[in-house]
Amino acid sequence: MISSLLPRLPNRHKMTTVVLLHPEVIMREIQLRDAKASLSAVVADARRGEAAIITRHGKPEAVILGFEEWQRLSHVPSFGKLLMAAPLEKGDLPRRNTAPPRDSGL
Repeated sequence: MISSLLPRLPNRHKMTTVVLLHPEVIMREIQLRDAKASLSAVVADARRGEAAIITRHGKPEAVILGFEEWQRLSHVPSFGKLLMAAPLEKGDLPRRNTAPPRDSGL
Protein backbone atom coordinates (compact mmCIF):
# COMPACT_ATOMS: atom_id res chain seq x y z
CA MET A 1 0.00 0.00 0.00
CA ILE A 2 1.28 3.52 -0.85
CA SER A 3 0.63 4.88 2.65
CA SER A 4 3.35 2.61 4.03
CA LEU A 5 5.86 4.13 1.58
CA LEU A 6 5.11 7.74 2.52
CA PRO A 7 7.10 9.52 5.21
CA ARG A 8 5.33 10.14 8.49
CA LEU A 9 4.00 13.69 8.65
CA PRO A 10 2.98 15.27 11.93
CA ASN A 11 -0.79 15.20 12.36
CA ARG A 12 -1.33 18.86 13.19
CA HIS A 13 -4.59 19.21 11.34
CA LYS A 14 -7.81 17.31 11.96
CA MET A 15 -8.67 16.27 8.39
CA THR A 16 -5.33 15.91 6.64
CA THR A 17 -4.74 13.61 3.70
CA VAL A 18 -1.31 13.00 2.21
CA VAL A 19 -1.27 13.19 -1.59
CA LEU A 20 1.48 11.69 -3.74
CA LEU A 21 1.68 14.05 -6.74
CA HIS A 22 4.91 12.70 -8.16
CA PRO A 23 7.46 10.24 -6.77
CA GLU A 24 9.39 13.16 -5.20
CA VAL A 25 6.46 15.47 -4.39
CA ILE A 26 4.24 14.79 -1.40
CA MET A 27 1.65 17.35 -0.31
CA ARG A 28 -0.98 17.37 2.37
CA GLU A 29 -4.61 18.06 1.62
CA ILE A 30 -6.35 20.16 4.24
CA GLN A 31 -10.05 20.95 4.22
CA LEU A 32 -10.74 24.67 4.06
CA ARG A 33 -12.51 24.80 7.41
CA ASP A 34 -9.54 23.11 9.11
CA ALA A 35 -7.08 25.42 7.35
CA LYS A 36 -9.05 28.43 8.61
CA ALA A 37 -9.00 27.12 12.15
CA SER A 38 -5.24 26.54 12.10
CA LEU A 39 -4.00 29.11 9.58
CA SER A 40 -0.93 30.07 11.63
CA ALA A 41 0.23 26.43 11.72
CA VAL A 42 -0.46 25.96 7.98
CA VAL A 43 1.59 29.09 7.17
CA ALA A 44 4.41 28.01 9.50
CA ASP A 45 4.49 24.61 7.79
CA ALA A 46 4.62 26.30 4.36
CA ARG A 47 7.56 28.44 5.47
CA ARG A 48 9.41 25.24 6.40
CA GLY A 49 8.75 23.83 2.91
CA GLU A 50 5.66 21.74 3.71
CA ALA A 51 3.20 23.00 1.12
CA ALA A 52 -0.47 22.03 1.37
CA ILE A 53 -3.45 21.71 -0.94
CA ILE A 54 -6.58 23.41 0.42
CA THR A 55 -9.77 21.58 -0.54
CA ARG A 56 -13.41 22.60 -0.48
CA HIS A 57 -16.01 19.82 -0.63
CA GLY A 58 -13.20 17.39 -1.51
CA LYS A 59 -12.00 19.35 -4.56
CA PRO A 60 -8.61 21.14 -4.71
CA GLU A 61 -9.09 24.91 -4.57
CA ALA A 62 -5.71 26.42 -3.63
CA VAL A 63 -2.12 25.64 -2.69
CA ILE A 64 -0.35 27.14 0.29
CA LEU A 65 3.41 27.34 -0.10
CA GLY A 66 6.20 29.43 1.34
CA PHE A 67 7.05 32.78 -0.21
CA GLU A 68 10.59 31.70 -1.16
CA GLU A 69 9.23 28.65 -3.00
CA TRP A 70 6.66 30.82 -4.79
CA GLN A 71 9.41 33.23 -5.87
CA ARG A 72 11.53 30.34 -7.15
CA LEU A 73 8.63 28.95 -9.16
CA SER A 74 7.48 32.30 -10.54
CA HIS A 75 10.91 33.23 -11.95
CA VAL A 76 11.29 30.37 -14.39
CA PRO A 77 12.87 31.57 -17.64
CA SER A 78 10.96 31.24 -20.88
CA PHE A 79 11.65 28.31 -23.19
CA GLY A 80 13.20 30.70 -25.72
CA LYS A 81 15.66 32.05 -23.14
CA LEU A 82 16.59 28.52 -22.14
CA LEU A 83 17.28 27.62 -25.77
CA MET A 84 19.36 30.75 -26.29
CA ALA A 85 21.42 29.93 -23.20
CA ALA A 86 22.09 26.34 -24.30
CA PRO A 87 25.81 25.60 -24.61
CA LEU A 88 25.64 24.50 -28.25
CA GLU A 89 28.70 24.16 -30.41
CA LYS A 90 29.09 24.01 -34.17
CA GLY A 91 27.90 20.64 -35.39
CA ASP A 92 25.51 20.02 -32.45
CA LEU A 93 22.46 20.68 -34.64
CA PRO A 94 21.75 19.15 -38.05
CA ARG A 95 22.05 21.40 -41.10
CA ARG A 96 18.85 23.15 -42.09
CA ASN A 97 17.11 21.90 -45.23
CA THR A 98 17.17 24.81 -47.68
CA ALA A 99 15.27 23.03 -50.47
CA PRO A 100 12.01 24.74 -51.50
CA PRO A 101 8.83 23.18 -50.06
CA ARG A 102 7.18 20.53 -52.19
CA ASP A 103 4.05 21.33 -54.19
CA SER A 104 0.98 20.14 -52.28
CA GLY A 105 -1.20 20.09 -55.41
CA LEU A 106 -3.98 22.20 -53.93
